[in-house]
Amino acid sequence: MSDSTPTVRAGVAGVGAIGKNHARIYSELESANLTAIFDANTDLAYEIADEYGGKVAETLDEFVSLVDAASVSTPTVTHREIGTALLEAGKHVLVEKPIADSLDDAEALIDLAHDRGLALQVGHIERFNPVMAQLEKRLDHPKFIEAHRLSPFPNRSVDIGVVLDLMIHDLEIILHLVDSPVASVDAVGIPVLTHREDIANARIKFENGCVANVTASRISPEKMRKIRVFQNDAYLSLDYGDQSGWIYRKDGLQINREEVEVERDEPLKCELAHFIECAAQGAQPVVSGQHGAAALDVALQITRIIEEANTKT
Repeated sequence: MSDSTPTVRAGVAGVGAIGKNHARIYSELESANLTAIFDANTDLAYEIADEYGGKVAETLDEFVSLVDAASVSTPTVTHREIGTALLEAGKHVLVEKPIADSLDDAEALIDLAHDRGLALQVGHIERFNPVMAQLEKRLDHPKFIEAHRLSPFPNRSVDIGVVLDLMIHDLEIILHLVDSPVASVDAVGIPVLTHREDIANARIKFENGCVANVTASRISPEKMRKIRVFQNDAYLSLDYGDQSGWIYRKDGLQINREEVEVERDEPLKCELAHFIECAAQGAQPVVSGQHGAAALDVALQITRIIEEANTKT
């Protein structure tokens, strides 16, 4: 960004486990000026403001008045209300995933951002993971995709199940890579520590013939964020956490393996820098509201299948 580009006044609504990192990065970006913090927990808001800067807004209206662009990392059920207040005031919005808890709410935010000519970005952070560039560069006709996203119980986001909490990251990536309408979805999920599914598996078939098998768990003893993508001449195995991977290519009757070189970086920093650039230049983000809504649509389909199956048992 050039020196002539004005610094964007940035704010964070919701400074819990995710939002506090938004505040940290905004405080570090040269292109942003962290000006406002808003959280229902006022003590937490002051704690984050003391550490990273910004004024603690006592009300949503005050918060909106203090920013040009803002991250919304509050509980999913509040995304439409807070996003609408910001967009109606002419502010750019990055809303954490999932974009909303219903397609109607998602479409309302998308339409409002479009009507006002504002950036609406959705926090699908893996699109900004450096390993994504390797997927996009090397694979063009995916035939089969296998993704695993496992973590210990996070003690957060218990208002939603693991599909909307974790799996939705991989769903957005897969929709982006396959670029074909969904033909069918099968899924299974089990509640363990909450009343919603805490472990789930989905099998998604696309109209172009590609099949994706996706597993997510928030009751695993260890973390895992991996994806394998197969096409006719090769497959790529990548680790989002380690930002590393291997590509396997067919050579006659042998398979050769080569390491993928990844320029490591912090995905959230890349994501927020992109959002601030879009806000400053009036550009549309890489992960738009439409992308977020498409991932939400598939995630809700999976959730409904799981809930219906569990109701019968």
